[in-house]
Parts: sequence; structure tokens; C-alpha cells
Amino acid sequence: MAVQTKKVAGAKPVLGFMPEDIPPIGAMLSLGFQQVLTMFPATILVAILTKFDVGVTLLASGLGTIIALLVSKRRIPLYYGSSFSYIAVIMSVMSQYDKVCFSAPYAEMPYCPTGVQLAQLGILGTAVVEILVGLLIMRVGKASLDKVLPPIITGSVAIVIGISLAGAALNNAAQNWLVAFITIIVTIAFSVYLQGKGLLGMLPILLGAVAGYIVAIPFGLVHWDVVAQAQWLRVPNITFPAFGDPRAWGAFVSVALIAIATIPESTAHLYQMSLYIDQLAKDMGRKPTSIKNLIGLNLVSDGSDDLINGLLGGCAGTNYGENNSLMAITRNYSVAVLMAAGVIAVLLGFVGKLAGAIQTLPTAVAGGLSIYLFGVIGQQGVALIQSEKVNLFDPKNLAIGAVILVLGIGGSLGLPNGLFPFQIPLVFPNGIPAIVFAAIVGILLNLLFIVLPPSTFGVMERSNLDV
Repeated sequence: MAVQTKKVAGAKPVLGFMPEDIPPIGAMLSLGFQQVLTMFPATILVAILTKFDVGVTLLASGLGTIIALLVSKRRIPLYYGSSFSYIAVIMSVMSQYDKVCFSAPYAEMPYCPTGVQLAQLGILGTAVVEILVGLLIMRVGKASLDKVLPPIITGSVAIVIGISLAGAALNNAAQNWLVAFITIIVTIAFSVYLQGKGLLGMLPILLGAVAGYIVAIPFGLVHWDVVAQAQWLRVPNITFPAFGDPRAWGAFVSVALIAIATIPESTAHLYQMSLYIDQLAKDMGRKPTSIKNLIGLNLVSDGSDDLINGLLGGCAGTNYGENNSLMAITRNYSVAVLMAAGVIAVLLGFVGKLAGAIQTLPTAVAGGLSIYLFGVIGQQGVALIQSEKVNLFDPKNLAIGAVILVLGIGGSLGLPNGLFPFQIPLVFPNGIPAIVFAAIVGILLNLLFIVLPPSTFGVMERSNLDV
């Protein structure tokens, strides 16, 4: 039986659900639906931008969340949706391996199965990296990992991921600049002025998309024929990874390397949730969970989610900060509620009319949303460097960050197809994607400084600002 309140003489009862609590069925379903509504806009937008199947993306999000919760032994309450961090490299894979489909307007070709099957291999690669890193942390601790992947690398790669997508966002917005800019302004207004306003405060992307959609109608950008033609129920376009394709290893390595930017994000979410849950436990007079100590297990859970995405054809996943914020507001951390949300997401994946309605979203509206969201990804990299108090007076850090930024951003926007002309047989026969190349060079530079530290030559470390 769930214990959800604490009664103290002369005080109001504390309302909330700890991870192990099971709310009444009505509360569980309504709270679960809120979780789905919160993850829905961003998760679906990733599928739209990368031309993955919307139904499979919802199915994999729900099933992946359930599996991740079970892997964590129902101790870590997190919901998993599509990750924006992988969009740039997924777009690169799709544009190389399914170019005709990926370059076509979304309304004509909303789904590119050939590209998806190759991208799935990369998502499986991400799962392998996350699981191995999680197991390594469980054995040797997080401090050892931080030496190999310090914040200057992970933060700089996050910046590259966001800013390198600028061209794609602007190309989509160019369909109708007025609609795109109205979408941006409204979305930003919702995200700023609805903070702390309950469920509405969690849905700025959805509200911005709806507003942009309405504005786009008079411009003739919305076509409903596809909704009428869609079936109410349909089987999602589940695909299996193209293991036998000769380009498989290139996709595997390209996407998998982006995990170095998402691992810190997932860890930050874990710390955040641990604070909230332990505060509720204190208020309720119950034992704190201290899930912040489960960093390794959390990454193994992340990897299990991506195993589902990679096997079924869903977008690469991550645990969602939006859902974490919703849980903090409602003080509901029940794993049972998140499992209910997972079941609801799975069922939505079979609704054909829903996929048809999503297909009518104008490209200009998606472009407007992307300009804001992709910039936020880049700014999160800045925030990571700032929060970790990285010493940017240190030439080592300056060198690593500078090289990653120029190789990653410059390469993505300036080189043909975003590829460095260094062919590696089997893995990168056409060249190395800029983001991947930047990450590799940054990691190698950092390893050089570990093996041959400046102190070897009598160089004193420069002091940081007193922050």
C-alpha cells in the first residue's frame, strides 16, 4: 500500500509519491497521461526532423522507459523520450545513406526507412557505450571517467551539436519566415512567462507548435488530406537494423560517439532528481533514497532504453528534464506512474490518425521551433562548462575547447556534406563526420595532456576566477 502523506499535529499533511509508492488507479492514469503530454512535443519533433516513424518513436519511448525502469530495479524514476543531442549526426547519416528521401519535403516523404535502418546501428552503438560506461563507473567510480571526458570536452561537443544544426533549422524556417518567427516568439514567450504555472509551464514547445500551426493555416501551409486518408489504427513501421550493410560500422561509430555529450546530461538529471526525492522523503519522515549514488546503474538504464530504440527503429533516447520538472512540481516520483505513462505512449504509437495529424505540421513551424531548441542545446553546453567551473585561463582547456568548436561547427557548416576528407575503410569510407572528428581530436588532445602534463616541463597551472 502506498504511503503518500505524513500527518503532523497542527500541520498540513505532506502530499506526494515516492518512487516505490503506487497511487490509486485514477491518479496513476491521470498522472501518467501528464507525463506523456509533457514528453510528447519534443519527442515527436525529433522524429519529424530526422524522418523517423512517429508511431515507432512513441512505441519505443514507452517500451524503452518501462525497460529502463525495470533495469534500474524500479529505483530511478525517469521518463525517456527522443534526444535532440543526436539530431545532427542522425541527419548526417540520413542525408548520406537515404539522400533522395531525406531531401524531399516532409509532407511528401515523412519517413525514410533505409536511412533509419542504418541509423539504428548507431543508436545500438550508443546503447553499448552507455552500458559499458555505466558498468565501468560502478566498478572504478565517476572520477576516473571525468579524467578522460572532462567538462571541457563534453560541454564543447554539446555546443557543436546545437550550433551545427543551425543550417537545417534556417532551411526549414525559410519556407515562410513570418510563420517561423511568430512560432519562435510565441514559444519563447511561453517558455519564459509560463514558468511555474503548473502543467502549462511544462508545455512551451507544444503550445508554440499549436500557435505556429494556427498562424500557418491562412498561408496555405497546412494540408489535411493525409489525416483523412490515415487509418485510425495501424501497426507502426518497425524496422530492424541493417547489420549486413557495408556502411554499418560508419553509422555505428558516428552516432555512438555522441554519447560522450549525453552522459553528463543524464548524470545531471539524476543529481537533480535525487535532491527533489530526498527532500520529499524528509518532509514525509521517510528514509532518503540517495539515487545520486546510482550513476553507473542510471547509465546502464539509459543504454537499455537505446537498445529498444535501436532494435525497433525509434529515435535515440534520453531521460527528459521536462518530465523531471513536472515530477518536482507535482511531487510525484512514483515508478508505477511512469510505467503507466510508458503503456499510454505504446498505445498511442498504434493510432494512425495521430501520425497523420503530425505529418501536417508545416515545415516553417518546425523550423521556428528548431531555431530555439537547437540554440538551447548549444547553450546547455555553455552551462555545463560554467557549472563545472572549467578554468578557461588554462591553455590546455582553451586548446581542447577551441579545436572542438572550430572543427565541429566549421566542419559541419563549411565542408562538403559535413565530412572531413579522411577516408577510413569500412568505418568512414566517404570521410569522417565533422562532429565525430571534433570529438575524437578533443579526446586525443586531452589524453596527450594526461600522459604528458605541462608540469613535466615546469609549467605552473594558471589560477581560475574566484567563483
